[in-house]
Amino acid sequence: MHTRSFGRTGWQVSEVGFGAWGIGGGAWGGADDAESMAALHAALDAGITFFDTADVYGDGRSERLIGRLRRERSEPFIVATKAGRRLSPHRAAGYTAENLTAFVDRSLTNLGVERLDLVQLHCPPTEVYYRPEVFDALDRLVKAGKIAFYGVSVEKVEEALKAIEYPNVQSVQIIFNAFRLRPTELFFEQALRRQVAVIARVPLASGLLSGRLARDTVFPDDDHRTFNREGAAFDQGETFSGVPYEIALDAVERLRPFVPGGVTLAQFALRWILAFEAVTCVIPGARNAARVIENAKSAGMPPPSPETMEAVHDVYDSLIRPLIHHRW
Repeated sequence: MHTRSFGRTGWQVSEVGFGAWGIGGGAWGGADDAESMAALHAALDAGITFFDTADVYGDGRSERLIGRLRRERSEPFIVATKAGRRLSPHRAAGYTAENLTAFVDRSLTNLGVERLDLVQLHCPPTEVYYRPEVFDALDRLVKAGKIAFYGVSVEKVEEALKAIEYPNVQSVQIIFNAFRLRPTELFFEQALRRQVAVIARVPLASGLLSGRLARDTVFPDDDHRTFNREGAAFDQGETFSGVPYEIALDAVERLRPFVPGGVTLAQFALRWILAFEAVTCVIPGARNAARVIENAKSAGMPPPSPETMEAVHDVYDSLIRPLIHHRW
């Protein structure tokens, strides 16, 4: 497992991290805690040192499982959590110092620590990025010793660009994969210039880029890949990266010929992301040890050739760009 510098924090983190939305059980059709713990232990065994969670994943379940991992293992690792989505309704006005402090205190309890490594605003309304008082509140939480650093998780490139204007934003988590290329146009350049860490989330487009989904795949009713395809519950871009399912499956078939022998499509998709210098860490989700090990191996693979990189862009340009590029 290779490591990369995490922005200006001084941390070195594994190139492949662990996305812990799925082990929370919410929006993914349930989860088994024993299997989830086995996946978390497998992640550490594979050299993964960056775990991404949120206070709303399973209403704190995901955080508590990672807290348990801290108690069961002695190796150091970084935990990034998120705050803001507990607001109901989820409005910009709710991003107050009082609410953020309460969310942070709850995460401290769930994770069983005295200070959070990294807190990210959890895809807040765009208006929040134009409220300096929100970032002032986060600065005060750093000074109070409740958090070490903070960043943002965004839906749109425009939000990312606005967020990094605040000098103490250390990281941006953004959807980036072979089906979502807009971040490469300006944001990556600016993130490198400002030494902001970039966390690539939804790297497998909700499983599409694993190559294991098909037209007849049936998802549980409580899986967001059933109920959020049109954005009924949260931003549509979180499900299949916003790409219509049938078109995305066609794109997957166009990509398969470029996958080297002995490499899975998921590994190919993850290694493709890591070919971008601006990316600090990619955080595929996994709910069992076998998937964790498969994902982790992608870090040690050779980078795609320039011809392969161009081929992926061609698939995006012909099938996907007209549908989603302007949206996120």
